[in-house]
Amino acid sequence: MQKIKSLMTRQGLKSPQESLSDLGAIESLRVPGKHVTPDSYIPCLADLCKALWEVMLSYYRTMEWHEKHDNEDTASASEGSNMIGTEETNFDRGYIKKKLEHGLTRIWQDVQLKVKTYLLGTDLSIFKYDDFIFVLDIISRLMQVGEEFCGSKSEVLQESIRKQSVNYFKNYHRTRLDELRMFLENETWELCPVKSNFSILQLHEFKFMEQSRSPSVSPSKQPVSTSSKTVTLFEQYCSGGNPFEIQANHKDEETEDVLASNGYESDEQEKSAYQEYDSDSDVPEELKRDYVDEQTGDGPVKSVSRETLKSRKKSDYSLNKVNAPILTNTTLNVIRLVGKYMQMMNILKPIAFDVIHFMSQLFDYYLYAIYTFFGRNDSLESTGLGLSSSRLRTTLNRIQESLIDLEVSADPTATLTAAEERKEKVPSPHLSHLVVLTSGDTLYGLAERVVATESLVFLAEQFEFLQPHLDAVMPAVKKPFLQQFYSQTVSTASELRKPIYWIVAGKALDYEQMLLLMANVKWDVKEIMSQHNIYVDALLKEFEQFNRRLNEVSKRVRIPLPVSNILWEHCIRLANRTIVEGYANVKKCSNEGRALMQLDFQQFLMKLEKLTDIRPIPDKEFVETYIKAYYLTENDMERWIKEHREYSTKQLTNLVNVCLGSHINKKARQKLLAAIDDIDRPKR
Repeated sequence: MQKIKSLMTRQGLKSPQESLSDLGAIESLRVPGKHVTPDSYIPCLADLCKALWEVMLSYYRTMEWHEKHDNEDTASASEGSNMIGTEETNFDRGYIKKKLEHGLTRIWQDVQLKVKTYLLGTDLSIFKYDDFIFVLDIISRLMQVGEEFCGSKSEVLQESIRKQSVNYFKNYHRTRLDELRMFLENETWELCPVKSNFSILQLHEFKFMEQSRSPSVSPSKQPVSTSSKTVTLFEQYCSGGNPFEIQANHKDEETEDVLASNGYESDEQEKSAYQEYDSDSDVPEELKRDYVDEQTGDGPVKSVSRETLKSRKKSDYSLNKVNAPILTNTTLNVIRLVGKYMQMMNILKPIAFDVIHFMSQLFDYYLYAIYTFFGRNDSLESTGLGLSSSRLRTTLNRIQESLIDLEVSADPTATLTAAEERKEKVPSPHLSHLVVLTSGDTLYGLAERVVATESLVFLAEQFEFLQPHLDAVMPAVKKPFLQQFYSQTVSTASELRKPIYWIVAGKALDYEQMLLLMANVKWDVKEIMSQHNIYVDALLKEFEQFNRRLNEVSKRVRIPLPVSNILWEHCIRLANRTIVEGYANVKKCSNEGRALMQLDFQQFLMKLEKLTDIRPIPDKEFVETYIKAYYLTENDMERWIKEHREYSTKQLTNLVNVCLGSHINKKARQKLLAAIDDIDRPKR
């Protein structure tokens, strides 16, 4: 060791022991909670790491010096002939090399223990998010130094920062959930104007995903290396500088540009786009004429005005504008939170499961809020249409049990365990009083429902996009949780469309009025009619009015095709079921009356198909099958009743009663009613 010290003295370097002893001042930080304020915590941590870096750099330079001179001495010895001196020199070199290599691990352990003392001496849960990420950034870089210094995985640092991270993240997440509830309760479900090419990768919180670096490297801005070979920190800073100086500029961020003005693109872009359409510059002479010859496919040549062509181009531009994603300020806030959670997870993978679990709760709460605000309706399940799948019901029940605090106030007699469990839960959110869902003119808040529901679908799509990144950092033993979250929760987001839009469809048309009109129809006619009944025209007028209102709403908010289809499907399904209910209210009906029912329904279908592109018409067979069942014989009807459980007991019973005296006697009637009762009994 004496030789090592003398060699370092000649280089002007301090020995590792001397360097560590010079850090005596840092020993005063052994209880940093008493001596280091939150404001000075990060500067002190950076200074500590800088000082420890100098220690390790001195040691690195010493080993580098020995390696360089050993190579020179070996080359010189190969030219000489003193074998005895060479062997002694080789022995000394080997001894020194082993001593130096042994010291690597010991010095790194000293470094870890000093940083551990500092890390655990302060409660970091009160830190701002950016400041805590800054701490993780520094420690992540220090662990990279340890790996390059002696190949250590820095278990001491890993465990220390894991403890602080879990503690910090629990507090941080609880605050974020409370903030999310506040956002949701103040949300008016207006569109957040983002550009049509919006991507979450454009947000600052997701910039780290575009950087390709090894898992151990910190997310600080990295120097660009022109060499394809990876340069270690010791090689990079050997001649000067400090890898922890880079932290000073970590908050410099470029401006984010994802929002669009006036709901779509920027004013300048829109103005220039329209100027392009209106200007005659760079326009061929042919297009400067008032009329232009146009040919489509193999069809005839048509004369089209130049204004028409301009109008088409503007329409195309407008169409591009309305392709912007449907999301709200709250959705954007949740997405940013997800990005922040992933930043922390990316830096510190040992808490990946905790972070992903909390991230899933953000989605759970958002989904539950949309359901509570717009989809909760106890009468939905009684329809028997399966509007809420068993998977969706299971998901909503799970969220309510695990995340939602349904108690209004804390019970003072509650056990400590129950109180702790309540801390992990969030009160159920309430819809803002500014959101009105009761006006028929707005189709019962359809615009707000579309924005809310489709923003949830958009959020689910972003989670799907992030799944490979989450799966890559999730511990193998915890992967089933992630798979279950995606298969049973994320994938159910689009399923909320059915119950939410069913509420609109249930109020959009006056189905009760239609039943009253049908009740006034005489069905026991003696001759086949050639004119349909007025209730058919009244129902078609309801659909025409619905179509107009739907178009009015679409001027405020883009209604995606799947949403439009679901709305039309729900309305048609409800109308057809109302028709069957109206037929089931008939007391007397002749064969000619049944023919009139068929005539009415065919007229309804013919006119309806002109209003909608949905094919086939939903529940068409539901109506036609019920009308035709009137003609069945006793045995066929009994089998038919057992096979068609989609009809209500009332509808089946009425069918039997109306047939009484026509082609079914009293004995057969009793038998058929008994068959209906057998079907109904399991439902009770």
